[in-house]
Amino acid sequence: MLRIIPGHRRWLSIASGIPMVRRRNGLLLSTSAMSDRLLARLNPLHAAPNLLTLLRICLAPFLVSAILDNRWALSFGLFLTAGLTDALDGFLARWLKQRTVLGQYLDPVADKLLLSTLFLVLTHMRLIPVTITALVFGRDVGILLVCAILYAAVGLREFLPSTVGKANTVAQVAAVAVVLLHQISAAKWVVVLRVVALDATMVLTVASGLHYAWLVMRRMSAPAADGGGHAGK
Repeated sequence: MLRIIPGHRRWLSIASGIPMVRRRNGLLLSTSAMSDRLLARLNPLHAAPNLLTLLRICLAPFLVSAILDNRWALSFGLFLTAGLTDALDGFLARWLKQRTVLGQYLDPVADKLLLSTLFLVLTHMRLIPVTITALVFGRDVGILLVCAILYAAVGLREFLPSTVGKANTVAQVAAVAVVLLHQISAAKWVVVLRVVALDATMVLTVASGLHYAWLVMRRMSAPAADGGGHAGK
């Protein structure tokens, strides 16, 4: 049954209690026609990409536990699962048009949380050199401090990832994956790939840190007529 609310342009479904919006041509939208995009706007946690990101965060403690218990096959499988959720959440956000502000912040935080934790744990297990982990953390802490200072000083709020930064993230993911795989297989190609991935991570960590520093200096030296200090324009 449907009841018209006097003075309003909305209909109320007595059976379900869900608002039903009337179109301009007078047709009524059924409750089943309510899109996932509307649900995502009402509650960002209902968006499928954000749910996958939360799943990736929840996998972190299980992955750490498996590594500390030397269960390498399980560790590698969990890491692949986390990588799959990372690929899927971006695809679903575009395909379902469920891009949310929460997702824009939550996705990189989930990636950084997982990678940073794994670098620490694998360094503790003496599987990743301390030098590489120190560089990774030094770069991340430096970028966070600079972002906080710029936000407090000049109001810069948006810091889009650079191409070098994205390449660095890919190298870190590859390094962790190959290090875990090396504990399962000692094949020659795995050994070589491990060395290449770790070296690439070290080089790209330094390069991306320097690149971010250059971008910050260029933005700070640019005219202040940015319209509010948004990055990436």
